[in-house]
Amino acid sequence: MIITKTPFRMSFFGGGTDMPDFFQEHGGAVISTTFDKYCYVNVRHLPPFFDYSTELTYSQIERVENCDQIDHPAIRNAMQMLDMHDIRLSYEGDLPARSGLGTSSSFAVGMLNAFYALKGKYADKKTLAQDAIRLERVLCNEAGGWQDQIAAAYGNLNRINFTADGFNVQPVIIGPERKRQLNDNLMMFFTGFTRFSSDVQRAANTSTDAERIARLKEMLLLVDDAERVLTDKTSDLDDFGRLLDVTWQLKRGKSEVVSTNEIDALYQKGIKAGALGGKLLGAGGGGFLVFYVQPEYQKAVREAMSDLLYIPFRFEEGGTRVIHYSPEAYTPRD
Repeated sequence: MIITKTPFRMSFFGGGTDMPDFFQEHGGAVISTTFDKYCYVNVRHLPPFFDYSTELTYSQIERVENCDQIDHPAIRNAMQMLDMHDIRLSYEGDLPARSGLGTSSSFAVGMLNAFYALKGKYADKKTLAQDAIRLERVLCNEAGGWQDQIAAAYGNLNRINFTADGFNVQPVIIGPERKRQLNDNLMMFFTGFTRFSSDVQRAANTSTDAERIARLKEMLLLVDDAERVLTDKTSDLDDFGRLLDVTWQLKRGKSEVVSTNEIDALYQKGIKAGALGGKLLGAGGGGFLVFYVQPEYQKAVREAMSDLLYIPFRFEEGGTRVIHYSPEAYTPRD
């Protein structure tokens, strides 16, 4: 039996520049972090006592005779990609799916990590990230970028750069006290709205290509500005919050599906209560709002957001990991 633990991610700057059609020509970069909310994937070989060969438990239960019959596209394609058979898989998550935290990619990375371990193989973080990108973007044909899979695999507060040659991950060099202050000044709330990121990505591509590229180039420049704020001890850390507001205004201008009147109203309530900036996490359309709030205004922001669920969190550094490994004898079915 294998159990993997994979963090969810919070993206701050550069979202959208991780799309291949953009970064292969213009380059791309994001700043994101993983935090202490996780998904857990439990995998073992199904004992040979049943009239089905594979059993899956996630938001529904599937029991099938062969993997071609699996409804869940990521599980079906992952099993085919890694030649997995006779599997019992279950999934649990600390936070809801389709909420802007890269939950589907965290599941993909955690599942692949578990499958490799079940086969007795070690997969490094880059392999897991690359395999998860191929799984979601190629085999499942889901629209979206590359940052979620990479963040889930690597963990930590990183700058991820994208070029025509691929990607590289650079940890943001920030002192522990400054990093703690950044964490303490971030507040996250659940709006209650959920959606499929790939659906929002497709709908968001309704603006002209020239408009979209120009906006993404502006968002890309903010990555450098935000990294300087974090790494330069003489910079005012509060500028990170002000830059969040700038990138959110650019992002919400991409398409009418990125935000809604309800989300705009919630965001303005947070700003009016004292937040310096914030953004909706993920592709847009709903999910989690994060605000940068100085300590003296956090009570007021909590009160302004009293209708929403407040989610305290801490940054994490580990990325996906195997937390339980019990090898078992396995004989394929006839």
